[in-house]
Amino acid sequence: MSNDSRDVTELDLQRLHSQLGRPVRDVRAIAARCTDGWPAVVETSPRLADGTPFPTFWYSTCRVLNAALSTLEAEGLMRDMQDRLATDPDLAQQYAAAHEQYLAARDEVEPVEQIAGFSAGGMPVRVKCLHALVAHALGAGPGVNPFGDEALAELARRGSWPHPGPCVTQE
Repeated sequence: MSNDSRDVTELDLQRLHSQLGRPVRDVRAIAARCTDGWPAVVETSPRLADGTPFPTFWYSTCRVLNAALSTLEAEGLMRDMQDRLATDPDLAQQYAAAHEQYLAARDEVEPVEQIAGFSAGGMPVRVKCLHALVAHALGAGPGVNPFGDEALAELARRGSWPHPGPCVTQE
């Protein structure tokens, strides 16, 4: 077994099944982990094994993270971000660059014509899903997705991320 924290182990697959409540498909890597080592974000194949195009390259699996992001969405954070996107040209440029980075990372694995130009979370012109934007920020690293980074900073300010312990109580 490799020491690379991105490697997907059998234990990771079991934990992902526990997190999602279903078997996972076509996980290429663990793009980010919780502090306890559980998967937080997976990197998925752009085309599933059955041939289906799958545009969601980074996918958040941590229940604690997802619940905290749902709270931010319910509080209107996406609406505030969307308003700023419409009035701040520098922010819009950063967000467009995040979209391009997402596409390039996915295409580096496998270009898939059916999903070409489609990234996630509403990029590059809408703020539609904090879960996708944060998964991108965690998978690609800080400084890539401005809204993903902003949401993570807000969760850190609230003490919601990173979180202690596993997000699922039973394995």
